[in-house]
This record gives sequence, structure tokens and C-alpha cells, in this order.
Amino acid sequence: MILGAVAMPAELRPSQALRLWHDVIMDLVHEPGADLSPRQQAILLTVYLEPPPHTVRGLAEKLGVTKPVITRALDTMGRMGLLTRRHDPNDRRNVMVQRTLAGSIAVERLGDAIVRRHSGLPL
Repeated sequence: MILGAVAMPAELRPSQALRLWHDVIMDLVHEPGADLSPRQQAILLTVYLEPPPHTVRGLAEKLGVTKPVITRALDTMGRMGLLTRRHDPNDRRNVMVQRTLAGSIAVERLGDAIVRRHSGLPL
């Protein structure tokens, strides 16, 4: 498969997928900035890759965890500026989770790191 001008394997073997995951995680560990847990990464990617609206309740259901678990993760990511929360004006019981510029940049960098590492895999 061709992505831009870079030849990419059409299908990853399990060993390649693990190598890719390892290399991307190592890149993330060595970068300054957000050090997100797998759960926080799942929340971040869900909010940025799936169409809104996103609620605390909806994220909890999707990830199969409780609302307090999501709230703790959002507290941390909010301090990092990756996501914001606000009450739904139509139903104040709902807490809406929204994207931020910093979060968009972080997700874009993650995507770039995956593509960069993927392009380096042996064919």
C-alpha cells in the first residue's frame, strides 16, 4: 500500500504490530508533555476520532467503567489542557466533554508518530 510517497505494508504481522506499538510508546515516553495512561489515551482518541457529542456517562459506558473513573481521567487531562468539560445547557445532569486545541495537537502528533514508525517497519 502507498501512503503519500512512502511504501507501507498492506497488512501487519503480529510481530510488526507489537514492534510498532513498542516504538510509538517509547516515543511518547521520551517526549515532553502529557504522559497518558492507556485509559486516558482511549478517552482522548474516542473524543477526537468519534463524532460528538461526548458525555461522561457515554464515555463510561463505552469504556465499561464507572463515571467516577472517567471523571478522574478527565480531571488529569483537563489540567493538561487536552479536554474540557461543561454542563449540557439542555440537561444539567449531563457533562459534555469537548476538544481543545492542545488536545488536537497531541492527537495529531500521536498520529504522526504512528505513521513515522510504521513507515520504518521492514516490509
